[in-house]
Amino acid sequence: MNVAPKKRLGQHFLVDENVLGVIGRLAELAPDDVVLEIGPGFGVLTRYLAARVARVHAVELDTSLEPHLRDAGGNVVLQFGDAVQLDLQALAPDATKLVANLPYNVATPLVVESLDGLPNIERWCVMVQREVADRLFASPSTKAYGAVSVLVQLVCERTGFHPVSRTVFRPPPNVDSALVAFRRVELPENFARIKKVVGAGFAHRRKTLPNSLELAGLASRTSAVEALATIGRDSTTRAEALAPREFAALTAALR
Repeated sequence: MNVAPKKRLGQHFLVDENVLGVIGRLAELAPDDVVLEIGPGFGVLTRYLAARVARVHAVELDTSLEPHLRDAGGNVVLQFGDAVQLDLQALAPDATKLVANLPYNVATPLVVESLDGLPNIERWCVMVQREVADRLFASPSTKAYGAVSVLVQLVCERTGFHPVSRTVFRPPPNVDSALVAFRRVELPENFARIKKVVGAGFAHRRKTLPNSLELAGLASRTSAVEALATIGRDSTTRAEALAPREFAALTAALR
C-alpha cells in the first residue's frame, strides 16, 4: 500500500479482512444483490462484495487509488467523484443495498440524503464513527438524539449493530467505530417538508420549537403553538422531546 491516507478526505482504510464476515452477515448479502459502496479505499470490502453479489457500484473520490481498485472484479463498476455531489440514483439505479466503510467526514449527510435520494435502497450496512452510530437510533430526550435520529427512524428500523476495533483501519482513527445495519420500512410522502421542520427544530436545541420554527421562517410562533397543541404538546416543547412520528404529525399540522 503505497498511497498515504489523506486526512482532509477522512480516509481510514479498512485493512483487516476478519471484519468482512460481520459485514456480509449484517448486510444479508445474496447472489442477485446490486450493491452501492461509497469510499472503497484499497478495495478490501469491494473484492469481498464482488465475490458474493451480482454487481458492485463503487464510488471513490481519490483517483490515486485507481490502481488498487482496477482489478476488484469484473462485476465492479468504478466511478470516481464526490459522492456528496454525484447523482447516485442515476449512477446506480439498480442498487438495492448500500454497504460501505463511509468516510467519517461525510457519513451523516450521505446516510440522510440516501433515505429519499436513493429510494431503491432497501438495506444499509455502514461503518461509521461510534458516536454517529449511536445517534442513528437514539431515543428522544437523550444527548445523542438529533435530526439524523428522527429522519433515519422515520424511514428505517435497525437490524444489526457491531462495535469495531480501531485496529481494523490504517491509519487507526482516534475514535471508536461501529457497523450499523438497518432496513427501509416506509418513506413519508411529505419527507422533504419533514426534513426542513426537523432541521429547524434541532438547529437551536435550547430553544422551544415555536421559536426555532419561527427563526427558520417555517411558521409563525402562533401557528407553531397551534400545531403543537394539535399533537398534544405545549408551547414549551423542545425538539429533543418529540418522537420521530410526532415530527411527522407536527409537519402535517403546520400545513
